Amino acid sequence: MDAFERRRESLQSKTLCEIPQYSSAPDEILEILSSCRSIAIVGISPKPERDSHKVAAYLLGEGYEIVPVNPGQREILGRPCYRSLSDIPFTPDIADLFLNPTRIPPVVDEAIAKGVKVIWMQLGVIHNEAAKKAMDAGIKVVMNRCIMAEHRFLSDRIPRQPSQRA
Repeated sequence: MDAFERRRESLQSKTLCEIPQYSSAPDEILEILSSCRSIAIVGISPKPERDSHKVAAYLLGEGYEIVPVNPGQREILGRPCYRSLSDIPFTPDIADLFLNPTRIPPVVDEAIAKGVKVIWMQLGVIHNEAAKKAMDAGIKVVMNRCIMAEHRFLSDRIPRQPSQRA
């Protein structure tokens, strides 16, 4: 095997990703976005240019209660930041995961223990085994979809809530 073939093989092994074995129907996503009001953003960045921050700011502006979860921060978007889902003093409706897929299983375990209604894995975040475990526990799962993009697409059908910014 020459250097080119070794490099190609190395890149292929690093870029392989899981294909979602489950896909949420548009009506299910509409129901989730219409009925759930509190969203824990797990892995949120304090940096405004990061997608997790942009998505949280958008959802906040759309009237959702945002709960930042990042162990290295005290506050994001003017909201107290929690170290983990377990540390939140109430149960959020949705756990929106901005995490490397390798970090998903323990967070899903926390979500199951916490009793969240929905686990939402953002675009590019797929973990079929953890998704099955959550579904077996009665939790709805959305994988490999951006909650902001889905909300924008369905916004004319979602009841608008007053903004949570005080």
